[in-house]
Amino acid sequence: MGYRMEEIQGKHHRIFVEPGFANSKEYKDFWDALSRGEFQAAEYKRIGNGGKEIWIQASYNPILNKAGEVTKIVKYATDITARILQNASYQGQIDAMNKSQAVISFNLDGTIIDANQNFLDVMGYQIEEIRGEHHRKFVDPAFASSKEYQDFWKALGRGEFQSAEYKRIGKGGKEVWIQASYNPIFDPNGKPIKVVKIATDITEQVSARNEAARVGKVVDENLEKILVSVRDANQQATSAASASGQALQTVQSVAAAAEEFQSSAYEIARSMNSSKDEVDKANGEVGNADQSTKELSNAAQAMSNIIEVIQDIAGQINLLALNATIESARAGEAGKGFAVVAAEVKSLANQVGSATNQISSEINGMQSISENVVNNLNSIKTAIVAVEASVAAVAGAVEEQTATTKEITVSMQSAATAVGDINENLSSISHAVEDANTYAQEGVELYRSIAQA
Repeated sequence: MGYRMEEIQGKHHRIFVEPGFANSKEYKDFWDALSRGEFQAAEYKRIGNGGKEIWIQASYNPILNKAGEVTKIVKYATDITARILQNASYQGQIDAMNKSQAVISFNLDGTIIDANQNFLDVMGYQIEEIRGEHHRKFVDPAFASSKEYQDFWKALGRGEFQSAEYKRIGKGGKEVWIQASYNPIFDPNGKPIKVVKIATDITEQVSARNEAARVGKVVDENLEKILVSVRDANQQATSAASASGQALQTVQSVAAAAEEFQSSAYEIARSMNSSKDEVDKANGEVGNADQSTKELSNAAQAMSNIIEVIQDIAGQINLLALNATIESARAGEAGKGFAVVAAEVKSLANQVGSATNQISSEINGMQSISENVVNNLNSIKTAIVAVEASVAAVAGAVEEQTATTKEITVSMQSAATAVGDINENLSSISHAVEDANTYAQEGVELYRSIAQA
């Protein structure tokens, strides 16, 4: 108690108890019972010197005289402070455990001894419904009859600790998941005497975990699909970019060909315009030749008229020569000279007639040729007019073609520019899809690492 003898001799026992208890009826009754000679024994809380708390295992023994009267009290005590504090710690732990966890105790064969309210609340039973029942009440019938379950209780019977997550069946078939430890309790000789299970209800966590696993599986599958889609998009974007590059080269080639075709069209247009000018000139020359041929025909006609006059004159001369011959014959000798003149005149008239016939024949031939020339020139003129119309049509078409070719060239240049922009955009898209593929892959790896954690 931490006192010296002289400090307590002659003092009342109340110095060893708390003031509140010293003034209580319980304390008064305690001493009244001792005064009557009634033995008292128990564990007692006492106060030592300086207020130190002490626990003792003590017996208060009344000492009687020959007359049976109590003369004094002798107390025999053992200091159990350490054990009480240790037990208090144990009890505190037990109380704390009972407040926060489900606790149930079993015999080594699995028969239920007792259970706290937390366990009863988790499983949905009253204590009367489970006390004396076997633990198999809380598991699936198939598992209860399995070798694994038998081995589980055999291990506990050997004093082997068991801990894990367990699926259990509550009242009405309710599925319950617990995080539990099955703790064999040993006697002083180290022999197992019972099993105490300490459990925490993790049904919600397991359900959440299972749901998370299900969702995770779906997310993982979807992420894998996304990865596949992104890879496909990446390949398609790459292919599109490649095709766009080829299209750009093709369009540029077409644009260059269109420019060359435009130059050719310009040259054709220039040549057709020159041809048109030459055809127009030829048409003019044919017109001039036609006019000259007509004039030649008219001149031949006029010469034919003159020949007719000459022929008339030659006929008259010939008639005159005939008359002169007749008259010279009549004149006889006197008309011989005149007859000679008449013969010369007749000869001259015949020559004139012959020449005139020849000239007339040549003029007729010339008129026939002139008519043929006129007809041929008319045919040539008709052909030249047709050629002129065709050349004019071709020239117009070439001009239209030139204008169209110019528009095509401008359009192809614009198309080349547009395809170039598309190519750049597709390249950007391809890079973006590659980045998306990288990010998606990183996201999948991150998600899987989190899911595994």
